[in-house]
Amino acid sequence: MVFLYILIGAVIGYALGFMKGVKICAESEVNGERNKKIMELLEGKDAITNDDIQKLFGVSDATATRYLDALEKEGKLKQVGKTGKHVYYERV
Repeated sequence: MVFLYILIGAVIGYALGFMKGVKICAESEVNGERNKKIMELLEGKDAITNDDIQKLFGVSDATATRYLDALEKEGKLKQVGKTGKHVYYERV
């Protein structure tokens, strides 16, 4: 009987781990599409701002900042300015 409980626990654990992997994969696809749209927005422009990202995706200031920071960490964008309304991002 104990063996059955262990087996059931292992199967459930595997399934939950698999589902987490599926979620991470789906998030990666979403992030890739989002990043592609941000880079497309930058085409034909010298720079983009946090406000541009907020309008494009309908997200908060903090979320737009996270999106831009992620692209900056990937080396695709460079932040110009430190804080405030005069910050913008250029293609690297």
